[in-house]
Formats: sequence, C-alpha cells, structure tokens
Amino acid sequence: MNDVKSLYNLWVEKTKDNPEIQSELLSIRDNDDEITDRFYKNLEFGTAGLRGVLGAGINRMNTYTVGRATQGLADYLNSKGNGASVAIGYDSRINSDVFSAQCAEVLAANGIKVYLFPRLMPTPMLSYAIMRLECQGGIVITASHNPSKYNGYKCYDPLGHQMTDEAALATYSFIQKVDMFGGIKRMPFDEAFKSGLIEYISDEIIEEFYALVLQKPINPEICKNSDIKIIYTPLNGTGNIPVRTVLGRAGFKNVSVVKEQEMPDGTFPTCPYPNPEIKQVFECALEMTKSEKADLLLATDPDCDRVGIAVLDGDEYVLLTGNDVGVLLTDYMLSARKAKGTLPENSVMTKSFVSTPLVDRVAAKYGCKVVNVLTGFKYVGEFVANLEKSGEDYRFIMGFEEAYGYLIGTHARDKDGVSASLMVCEMAAYYKEKGMTLVDALKEIHKEFGCYTDNLYNFVFEGASGMVKMREIMSETRNNPPADFAGCKVLKIHDFQSGIITDTESGATEEIGLPPSNILAYTLPDGNFAIVRPSGTEPKIKAYITGIGKTKEESQAVADRIGEAMKALLKIG
Repeated sequence: MNDVKSLYNLWVEKTKDNPEIQSELLSIRDNDDEITDRFYKNLEFGTAGLRGVLGAGINRMNTYTVGRATQGLADYLNSKGNGASVAIGYDSRINSDVFSAQCAEVLAANGIKVYLFPRLMPTPMLSYAIMRLECQGGIVITASHNPSKYNGYKCYDPLGHQMTDEAALATYSFIQKVDMFGGIKRMPFDEAFKSGLIEYISDEIIEEFYALVLQKPINPEICKNSDIKIIYTPLNGTGNIPVRTVLGRAGFKNVSVVKEQEMPDGTFPTCPYPNPEIKQVFECALEMTKSEKADLLLATDPDCDRVGIAVLDGDEYVLLTGNDVGVLLTDYMLSARKAKGTLPENSVMTKSFVSTPLVDRVAAKYGCKVVNVLTGFKYVGEFVANLEKSGEDYRFIMGFEEAYGYLIGTHARDKDGVSASLMVCEMAAYYKEKGMTLVDALKEIHKEFGCYTDNLYNFVFEGASGMVKMREIMSETRNNPPADFAGCKVLKIHDFQSGIITDTESGATEEIGLPPSNILAYTLPDGNFAIVRPSGTEPKIKAYITGIGKTKEESQAVADRIGEAMKALLKIG
C-alpha cells in the first residue's frame, strides 16, 4: 500500500493553485479513513480505462488523474509513429465536458490531432467516428450507469472497440512513467483549435451514423405503419436527440419523452442510480402512463450504450431483463431475416459467456452459430473487427451481453443503445400487429425451449479493505472448490485464470481457449450454471446463476436455491 500521508501532503503542496481541490483536501486532513481511501492506490487503468468517484486524490477522477492518463496515452500513440489522431466524445456527467476538453489540450500539446464532438454524444457514435475518421485511438468520458458521484475514461483502439488487454497494458506502462505534477503537457484549447490540432466533428458524421442505424430495420413497413405507443427516457443522458431522431425517421409516430429526465443533467435528480436494469429508473415513465397508456417503456443509460424496457402486459408493466431482451432479439431477428431471405447460411452472433445459454438454443434453431466471449463488450467489438478483416462481416447478426448491451450489425464496435432501441421498437410493433406483447413472445420461447431464470447477485465491497476482501474471497473459492450447490452436483469447474476446465468425476481437463481472467464457473446438472467474478469497473463481486425448469416457478426455485448456495460458498450473508 502507498504511503498515504506523504502522498496526501504532496497533493496539498502541489495543488495550491487549484482552490477547489485544495479546499477538498484540507477538509479531510483529520480524517484518516478518507485520506487512505483517496491515496492507498492509483485509480486503476485497465481494459475498461479509468472509472472512479469524482474528487481529489490519486484514487479519484480529477483533472490530474485524467491528465496523467492522457499524457500516457499520447506517449503510447507517439511511440508507434508520428501522425496519430484521436476522436473524443463525452456524456452528461459532472465534469465530462471539462475532462474531454482537457484530453484534447494534452493530446494537442503532444502533436496529436484531435477530433472532438461539439456536444455530448452517445458512446457508439464515438466508436463509429474513430473508424470513419481513421483515427489511431479514441476517448470517451463516461461512467456509464454508475451514480452521479462517478465519472470515467474509456480508451479505444483504431478498430473502434475499447482497448483489449495488450494495448491497455502497453498504455498503462506509459501512464506509470508520467509525473502527475510536472510531466503533463498542455496546449491552451483556443490555440490548439486555431492551429488545427483540435477540430470539431462535423454533423455530416452524425448524419452518417443515423443513416447506418436506419438501415437496421428488417420490417421497415411495420415501423412506418404501427400505432404502438412508446414512452422514452434518456435518463438525463446523451440518448435524447439520437434515439428520438431515429425512431421518428423510422416512422414511429407515438413517441413521448419523460420531461423530468429529458435534458442532460449529471446529478440525475430523479434517478440517483441511472441504470436501466432497475425498475426505479422507470418511475417517472410509469407516472406518465396514468394519463397516457403506453405499450412500451424505453430507457437508455447516460452514455446511451445500453437499453432497458418495460412492457405493458394486461394492466401491469413488466420489466424485462437484459437476458430476456437478448433472447427476444435473437429469435425475432433470425426468424424475420429467414422469412425475408436475408439470413446468411453461415450466420453468427456473439455474447458474453455470463449471458443466458437460452440464446444458444434459440440461435441453433435457425442455424446461427453463437460465439461466447469474456465479459466486456470490447471482446464483441474485437470479434466483429476480425470478421471484417476476413471479409466475413456480412455473417454477423448481433452482439449481446446480459448487462443490457446490444450491437445490431457492424456500424459500431461497441454496444449501441440507439440501434438497439430502434430494433426493440420494431420487434414490439411486429408482435403488437400479431396481437401479442413481448411478454407473450417470451412465453412462447419458454414453451419451446424450457423456462430459464437468470439471476444476478451484486456483492459490494467499498474502499481499500473491500479490495482486500474481494481478493480473499476469490482466492478461497478457487482453492476450495465446491462439490455441489444445494444438492446440484458440480460436474465441471471452469477456472478462467488458469484457462482450464476440469471434469470433477474423471479429472479430465480441457483448455477454455480465452484470455486469462479472474472468473470461476460451475457446470451443474440439467443445464444449470453458476459463475462468480469480481467486477472490472465497480467494487463488486458478481454471481450469475442460471436455473432451468418446465415452468417459470420451477426455474425460479432452482435459481434461488443455487443462489443461496453461492452466498454460502462466498461466506456472504
């Protein structure tokens, strides 16, 4: 652990010209726990970039930590040759605009051309801009769905997806060499803009993105003719204009927006946790339904790379999970394209391995191959980029992760809440024309393949002690493998850190074939499954449980039993 008191004193000395940071530091001078949390480690730069609480200190998001990361990125790009360029986007979070301008100043001072969005934009649009402008990298300032006290910094490679392990490690090695208080170059924004080192991304690029998204509908006539009623909330983020633009141009006429959550606001006043996975973000939309009934409630997170929905089923609105929507999209897109004769014979889609295995079964019905990748949408983006390199991108249908992330087609290399919103609305309109809701459609899938309940448990471990506790739990679990989960015998243990799958009966082993990752997974009888891993972006251990049964009640009971056994295994109450 760092010498936190010395680092604290250094910051007090070096930030005297920054009244806000100085005041914050002086306010905690007698609070040892607070000083420790801010200085016991550097804000980690990994394949997800930086993400942390806003504030003063090396374990916080501020102009010093952002500047250091950007100087390291500049050094990394310049080490590969001259003539680098970087595209930058940002969301509605507190200081996102400040950090994005600072990134531009640091890159420009290092001779790197910057293409900056003139206003906040969805993350997938940044991904498209990197490819379209042939940049050598990209930065987006966002903390996705985290509470308002967080912000983050994600780095992208020239192929438009987030940096994968090798590039992130190389960048991190350069970042570590940067002196936070003396090694960061800066060129004033106006000077860099006048010299041409900073250039705003044109509306032409934005319009091209819209045009590509509007090519996604499989049944465009349904979009134009449907009377489906949609209530949309951008959760005070970046999706407001892009999502409403594409829905309107596609032909959806009855789209209302939640006024309290319409305009950008990084404090997220009506939804402190702007995460489309949770029902609370739909409270304002549900209030609207008292005066205007809607068929579909639609929410995108602050950087509009994820989408969640609630569906009117009878007299109630049912919140569908990310897995539910992934299954529905898989079935709808494959069946609709097959009916239209546009489904490639060798079609392929990809999903994170923690996402529901029901997708694999649905896709197999249509002859579509499913490739499972590690968690992190960068691996989906990398898969799409590799398909494109081999001239096989025409095969790609969709990328999907259970955390409400979907990529429809190949126009971007990251999850895209804009195109996913459009496809979800088309799908809902299609089923409405048949007298069905998306809940009805999901029930039909369950009748055919069985009921799958996919439960996600989040166990939070804050601060320095929390990081130690998470490491201890994962180590203990790895070293003492369970024989069963509530009577469900463990058939195979998948240790992604060693890269080995072990058959518990025969002792036979096989290779996983994916990059090393701190993940443990357990194959149980009848297709049931359990997975545990520490989050890469939040102080959490996550457990993913799949329970299968003939009815929803049965699958739920199985999943709940396995979940309770997982808590006992992890020694979490």
